[in-house]
Amino acid sequence: MTNLTSAERLAELRANLTSVEARIDAACAAVGRPRDEVTLVVVTKTYPASDTRLLAELGVRDVAENRDQDAAPKAAECRDLSLEWHFVGQLQTNKVRSVLRYADRVHSVDRLRLVSALSAEVVKSGRSELGCLIQVGLESETPEGEHRGGAAPSEVGALADAVAAAPGLRLDGVMAVAPLVGPFAGDPRRAFGRLAEIASRVREAHPAATMVSAGMSGDLEEAIAAGATHVRVGTAVLGARQALR
Repeated sequence: MTNLTSAERLAELRANLTSVEARIDAACAAVGRPRDEVTLVVVTKTYPASDTRLLAELGVRDVAENRDQDAAPKAAECRDLSLEWHFVGQLQTNKVRSVLRYADRVHSVDRLRLVSALSAEVVKSGRSELGCLIQVGLESETPEGEHRGGAAPSEVGALADAVAAAPGLRLDGVMAVAPLVGPFAGDPRRAFGRLAEIASRVREAHPAATMVSAGMSGDLEEAIAAGATHVRVGTAVLGARQALR
């Protein structure tokens, strides 16, 4: 990728986007869902701002990052672009102020302390409300997964209530990653089916919380079949992931 000219990289990204869009089209058609129910969020982590600019040129409007130290300078460099920035990584409270300078949504709200920190900083900054998704740790109730990110399914309801009540925050829905351990490991269809059940319960209490962020390059079809409204795709669009610094 590093040896490509800008024009060559643009052509590569266009081809990859076309392929991913075709997969989303087919996945929606297979379960009778309208294509406009699913939003593609391109995960740009580890890739340069120049790629983000090319994606915007190709019509991408939603991009995601998972590390503030990479996202903050990239977002600043791309501030002139009309993009929706999604923060999808584990968020420490000491990074909240920085993340709120660019993120339109945080997909990884998983504990009450983070809800309080986000709310306080939004109010202090005077910015418009922040969209929040509860990250569900589908493996969190197993010994192998208890230290991974995400709230246990049994905690989601109370956490959703807290977000909905917090000044400056807007409860948008739920997010999950297909787990690598626990009863759903290696079975994204069952994992996302479980997430759909949890999302339905959240919507019963909070009807506006309609987002279901699930599915990545390898399992977007299963996520869409289970009702995902947003799929987070990186490798299938941008190519093999570069090593983190």
